[in-house]
Amino acid sequence: MEAQLVAIATDDSGQVAPHAGRAQLWHVYRVSPGDSHPELAWEIRLTDTGCLHEWHVSNSPERHPLHAVDTAIAGSAGDGVIGRLAERGTDLVTTAERAPLKALTDYLEGILAQGVPHEEQPCLNPQQRAERMT
Repeated sequence: MEAQLVAIATDDSGQVAPHAGRAQLWHVYRVSPGDSHPELAWEIRLTDTGCLHEWHVSNSPERHPLHAVDTAIAGSAGDGVIGRLAERGTDLVTTAERAPLKALTDYLEGILAQGVPHEEQPCLNPQQRAERMT
C-alpha cells in the first residue's frame, strides 16, 4: 500500500458523523504503510450548500472537495453520493464505529465495522425536517 489520504466525517461532539451527506467537518489523515500514528494533514470544512448531499442532488459537474482524498469514512451514506464520489476515484465507506481514530485504524487493518443503512431523514436539512414534522 502506498501513502493515501483518508477523510473522517466528524460531528459537533468530535465523533464519526452519522451521515456523510450532511457532514460539514472532515478530518483528513495522511497514512503511509507501516505507520502506527496517522498524521492529521488538514480539515475540510463545508458549508450547508457545499455538503455532499447538496452537491449530489444539484448534479453539479464540478469536483467536490472530498475528491482530493482516496477514502472517506462516515456513519452512513446514500448510494448516489457513494457512486458520484467513486466516479472520480474517492471511495466512501460507512462504519458503526463512533471514535474517529479507531475508525481510521480499523479501516487500515481491514476490520472496520460496517455502517448503518442509509435513511432519508438525515439527508434533510433542519428546515426540511421541521416541515415534515408539521
